[in-house]
Amino acid sequence: MQRKHNKEIVPAAKMLRKNMTKEEKHLWYDFLRAYPVRFSRQKVLGKYIADFYCAKAKLVIELDGSGHYTEQGKLHDEKRTDFLEEYGLTVVRIPNTEIHKNFRGVCEYIDRLVEQSLTAFGGAPFAQGSLDTAR
Repeated sequence: MQRKHNKEIVPAAKMLRKNMTKEEKHLWYDFLRAYPVRFSRQKVLGKYIADFYCAKAKLVIELDGSGHYTEQGKLHDEKRTDFLEEYGLTVVRIPNTEIHKNFRGVCEYIDRLVEQSLTAFGGAPFAQGSLDTAR
């Protein structure tokens, strides 16, 4: 997989970073940006751009708005997930509504996924307390 830079879509990734949705901004600025395990936003992974990516935990987090629930959106997401999973990545889809209704629960869920992944891949546990910043 071309992880570094797919030159064709790097400009799109930069544009998405500058124009994040309000849900992406909330998750990034109020949780992932200061998370003890590094996350990247709008990361180019092969021919796709992941909303959030944690290399150490091999985790991709996608926030899904209404466009993801159309037939075309579901098909695109399925292809994308299959592609990323072929490289050993776990893809997690979180509806935007969960960011609004249950932000702390979303943060706790991500925290558990990262911890499980690090344990599974033999990584050292990280200091707990990362949820103290989740608003």
